Amino acid sequence: MTKPAKTGNFRRRFMEALGPLGVFFEGFLEQPRMVGSIIPSSRFTIRKMLAPVKWDECKLFVEYGPGVGTFCQPVLERLRQDGALIVIDTNPLFIDYLQRTITDSRFIAVLGSAADVETIVRDNGHDHADYVLSGLPFSTLPDGVGPAIAKATYDVLRPGGAFLVYQFSAKARDFMAKHFTRIDAGFEALNILPCKLFWGWKENAA
Repeated sequence: MTKPAKTGNFRRRFMEALGPLGVFFEGFLEQPRMVGSIIPSSRFTIRKMLAPVKWDECKLFVEYGPGVGTFCQPVLERLRQDGALIVIDTNPLFIDYLQRTITDSRFIAVLGSAADVETIVRDNGHDHADYVLSGLPFSTLPDGVGPAIAKATYDVLRPGGAFLVYQFSAKARDFMAKHFTRIDAGFEALNILPCKLFWGWKENAA
């Protein structure tokens, strides 16, 4: 009866021994519909995705599906000292890895759903988020989850904030367009696979 658990533990130890890529691949094997790729994003994608962020105005940055933290360190390097980074993932493997490897006091890793971002933000002492980043694969999420995430993200953002999305397909834009009237688009070829980039801006109140 204990053999499957022992096999799973051995596989996990083996994957962790391979470093972040091993942990990332293990997470993909466990929840393939919730992980956008088996390869983390390139530095070119990271740089281009984060370029529009006004870091001096950012007190709370939220990320959905952080994986092994490919974006976390670049965000923390740019984030103001009194800011915070909250990452949300449904995979306990990723959350455990991030909690063990990132010691920055501004960093908070939450096991949960991005659809619950408003509650998670409030529970961590904030009224809103300034920017939300997502690499979740909207095209393969369970029915209803994509629209719920898009709406919750719009609601949690402050006016002037943005929803930053990188994808292999344009499906996420369809969900974003129901809430964000301004969506800037880009493309990064130097990524495995090349990906589409979207920035949905929450317009300032009139």
